[in-house]
Amino acid sequence: MDRKFFQRLGLCYRAGKLVHGEEAVLTAMRKGKVQLVFIAADASENTKKRLMDKCAFYQIPYHVTADRASLGAALGKESRVVIGVTDRGFADLFLRDMSTSEVK
Repeated sequence: MDRKFFQRLGLCYRAGKLVHGEEAVLTAMRKGKVQLVFIAADASENTKKRLMDKCAFYQIPYHVTADRASLGAALGKESRVVIGVTDRGFADLFLRDMSTSEVK
C-alpha cells in the first residue's frame, strides 16, 4: 500500500468515520453502518474467513491489505486486524483508488 492510503486512513479516523477492532466492526456491520472493510493480510486464516463471510453476507466490499502493525500505525494505535469505514464518501474515495481486482 502506498503512503496516500495510510494518510487517508488516518484522516478518516480523525474525522470519526471508521470503526476498528473485530467486535466493533462486526457490530457496526450488523447495524448497517459499515461501507468498506480493510482486513490485515497477517490476520489469522479463521479471522479472515469470518470477516470475509460477514462482508459477503452483508454485501460490504472488503480488501485484504497491509499488515496489522501498519494499519494500527495509520490510526496512531497499536496493531489493528480490521478497520471498517462508516462514511460513504470516504469509502468511495478508497474504492476509486483501488483497482477492481483488489476489492471483493
